[in-house]
Amino acid sequence: MSSAVRAVNALTARWAAALPGDGTAFTGAGVWPLLALLADGAGGAARGELAEAVGVPAEGAAAGARGLLAAIGAMRGVRSALGLWTHEEIPLESHWLAALPDRVHERLSGDPVPDQARLDAWAARCTDGRIASMSVDVDEDTRLVLAGALTVRTDWIRPFTTGWLDPESGPWRGRGLAGLYRVSRLLDRVGVAQSPVGPITVLRVLGAQGVDVHLFLGAEEAAPGQVLSAAVQTLSRRSSVLPGDQLPYGEPGPGLSVARVPSFDGEPRLWVQTAAFTVSARHDLLDHADLFGLRTASDLTRGHFPGISSKPLAVQAAGQATTATFGALGFRSASITALSGAAAGMPQYRYRARRISAHFDRPFGFLAVHRASRLVLNAGWVTEPEAGADLFG
Repeated sequence: MSSAVRAVNALTARWAAALPGDGTAFTGAGVWPLLALLADGAGGAARGELAEAVGVPAEGAAAGARGLLAAIGAMRGVRSALGLWTHEEIPLESHWLAALPDRVHERLSGDPVPDQARLDAWAARCTDGRIASMSVDVDEDTRLVLAGALTVRTDWIRPFTTGWLDPESGPWRGRGLAGLYRVSRLLDRVGVAQSPVGPITVLRVLGAQGVDVHLFLGAEEAAPGQVLSAAVQTLSRRSSVLPGDQLPYGEPGPGLSVARVPSFDGEPRLWVQTAAFTVSARHDLLDHADLFGLRTASDLTRGHFPGISSKPLAVQAAGQATTATFGALGFRSASITALSGAAAGMPQYRYRARRISAHFDRPFGFLAVHRASRLVLNAGWVTEPEAGADLFG
């Protein structure tokens, strides 16, 4: 699975770099298996473009997709589903269909209204209602839909304390936000990574289900896509992150201060404040056709998937809908990705100790990461945090 994890994270980093600076959420782990399955069945130029996008040879891509889906399905707190719908006019190649998980193939009637209703119901069911509709629309020309669902649920090992967050500077200045607060003696939960866009402050919030959420704060002038792309790279280069207990005094990273202060017990402390958030986004993957290897594959004038069907097929539409929520008790996310084919008071002290304060009180990025494999399950950028009280009651 390690090669697939590297390939998925590489795609996630490239996608992050291509996104605008608005609040967003996305999952490379949701789109990668679909692209890999397409690569296995593609021919000509489309096969080479898709293989380059997924970062593995086309001939082994389907096996990689199936292995990744099985591994994701075995992760605690993570659920995935794959769906394939085809019109009766589209015969499928048996070897390609055999590479898919069992019992995923259903039929399209050819009538867009009931077909769309069935696909929307599947999306809602597979995401526990967090996403109400499929990420592509079907029409009279739709002959194939390949879709993936991915949900992540992790509860914090130590919940945050809720309260008001009122930033004194930056774009969130003067707003009454839903603040999340935590004090810990574990200084290595925070660190500073050096990147091509300068230092990035990294905070890791541990989940009980083996999925952690990493928050990333870059320099104010750094573009969101640059920060997120660099953030993904830190997962494979852990030595690039200097942990909190080794940080110099002063302000070694964005939103971060390290000082030696009076202490009642002499123990170090990490003080964290961040904002609760919910971010939702819809993406048209064809807006970045080259990134996803879909440039040639979406040329409707001819077929590109002889390994899927003897009938000529091209990619008609490709989209992803994602939502992610970070609150006092945990993190929840859901995504639907589909491709269609046509024909976050000081007491009295006797001692002094190290204190680190981390403030995520302006736009920041996040990654939901499977702890053991380092697979990025969900990513995003927060520009509009939640106002008011704790999200999870």
